[in-house]
Amino acid sequence: MKILVLLLSLLLSLACSTKPYIVKETDGNSASSDKKIYVLSHGWHTSLVIPAKDITGYLPELKNRFGNTPYIEFGWGDKGFYQAEKITTDMTLRALFWPSAAVIHAVAVPSSPYDYFPNSEVLEVCLTNQGYTSLQKFVANSFYRNELGHLLKLKKGIYGNSQFYEGVGNYYFLNTCNQWTAKGLKSARMNISTIFKLTAGSVMRYVRAHPSTLTTASRKQSAAALHSAISCR
Repeated sequence: MKILVLLLSLLLSLACSTKPYIVKETDGNSASSDKKIYVLSHGWHTSLVIPAKDITGYLPELKNRFGNTPYIEFGWGDKGFYQAEKITTDMTLRALFWPSAAVIHAVAVPSSPYDYFPNSEVLEVCLTNQGYTSLQKFVANSFYRNELGHLLKLKKGIYGNSQFYEGVGNYYFLNTCNQWTAKGLKSARMNISTIFKLTAGSVMRYVRAHPSTLTTASRKQSAAALHSAISCR
């Protein structure tokens, strides 16, 4: 039994060291700031929402694609499964147990994430300046670039104004979309362990309990009420 536990821990540790890599910054301003991001759970899948005016500085091609949208949602996942029009059991098993290419799903969010995703859990998180910068670098590094440095656009996305792009890394059951989100939060200087963050629930439980999370308010509350009541310090 101990050998199995050690083997599983080793495999999980190896998964955490695969692409896309956690961004480790050791310098810069770590003081409190008003930089906000959103962590979302759509049930089984988590994602990150970042102000577009900042992230497009690292990904200018998204400015051309999405225009002046205030936010962009990012999710990482299996290339075949994520883009499929119909999900089959065989496809699900292959996505879980056979390492496969990854994609990034980018979505223009034209209003408050609370309002745009009324059926999802939305958590608002304050980051330091350096943590915010590192998170943006992590997301930018999750996109595949060709020899000219350009992103590789794939199919249109699955909802709203969205687009799939070729990603880096391989997806399988030890390196999931939720572990990608955890790697992003780790890059943002949140003290999250990425090893066992394989499910949406495990990621969201950590974020809910973190002191930098502003609110776990009901999704029925208006965004205006939330923003007037609470802000980053």
